[in-house]
Amino acid sequence: MVSTILRRTTESSRTYHFLLSTQARKMSQQQPRRPQQGQGQNQDEPIKYGDVFPVGGDLADDQTIAPQDAAMMQSAENIVMGQTRKGGPAAVMQSAATVNERVGAVRHDQASDIPREQGVTVTETRVPGGRVVTEFVAGQAVGQCMEADPTIGGGGVGAVEPTKLTIGEALEAAAIAAGNQPVEQSDAAAVQAAEARATGSNVTLPGGVAAEAQAAADSNVWALRDEEKTKLGDVLSDAAAKLPADKPVERDDAARVVGAEMRNKPDATTRPGGVAASVAAAARLNRDTI
Repeated sequence: MVSTILRRTTESSRTYHFLLSTQARKMSQQQPRRPQQGQGQNQDEPIKYGDVFPVGGDLADDQTIAPQDAAMMQSAENIVMGQTRKGGPAAVMQSAATVNERVGAVRHDQASDIPREQGVTVTETRVPGGRVVTEFVAGQAVGQCMEADPTIGGGGVGAVEPTKLTIGEALEAAAIAAGNQPVEQSDAAAVQAAEARATGSNVTLPGGVAAEAQAAADSNVWALRDEEKTKLGDVLSDAAAKLPADKPVERDDAARVVGAEMRNKPDATTRPGGVAASVAAAARLNRDTI
């Protein structure tokens, strides 16, 4: 199976969108052949996207993870990262697809309908000291990581002093990674915790990024359609400029932000590519920057 790759590049970011080739699509649209009853059929339920990723809608409920879905994501990771990330979305999808193939839910050359039509996307965004890589299936974020730039630091003559990511920059990374997602109460709580850690004050600043996030979350509750809702990108795109004080992200900052987001989300998880995930990734990157 071969993927068609569409690339969009700007000065600070690169986006790779992967779609199955026309021939691969035709092959993958054929229905899987399940073992007939009485011939050792395995009754295990197939693994769907909602079982392993915090996604929603038809992708979560109806789409079985298929081998060619995993192959597309593996190709994307290899091109952007140079390898398949251990424990990343491609590895998770490959494990799930192997199980699904074993129980007869999918064929080896099959892709699920929505990923086949909408593809997978990997966005690479350059930030001080490294890059943020966010991975999507059919437009929904399934993973994010931050990596240090190996060309920065390392000592020796002419070495560049490494720059650590600040809380404001981590919030702006969330605006890029999950910017099209509506602001929820869990996002507002995470932004409030991030602002408090950056400024050293637990008082929400009038007109600040936390106040704006809370106002967006409140108004989104009453919006009838997603198109009418305020998105994370609307609130966080210039977060660093809105903070009266900023600081490099540390482990304790990340723990406070992650806790705030999880406490305010019904399923006690964090949004992939969202505020908590971006702050936590920044803390890991800063820890590895020497």
